[in-house]
Amino acid sequence: MSIAPNGDETIYLVTSNFGRNGNAWREADVERALETVIQDLLAGEYRKPLRIVAFNTAERWSEDVSQDIARELQRRCNWQQSDVPSHLKEFVDRNAAQDLRQFNLRLV
Repeated sequence: MSIAPNGDETIYLVTSNFGRNGNAWREADVERALETVIQDLLAGEYRKPLRIVAFNTAERWSEDVSQDIARELQRRCNWQQSDVPSHLKEFVDRNAAQDLRQFNLRLV
């Protein structure tokens, strides 16, 4: 019996830092995996995310998607004209491309 997912679905795993308890991988809801990960990150379901990996066993691939997710988080915050939530700031700063960050200009 295989523990791999059935069908052709992409699974997303988020590594979170739990402080003294160490790091752990958490899986997202398979039905809406990518959007679920993004919404859960914004809602604070994952505290101190370190890395996000996507894999699809049917297609035989895996990929670190941390940069893609961080850019999307930054894009959504920019679009909503809000700051990146504090629990995601380090993750986004580490992974998002500089050109997607929103800078505040001071008026003199």
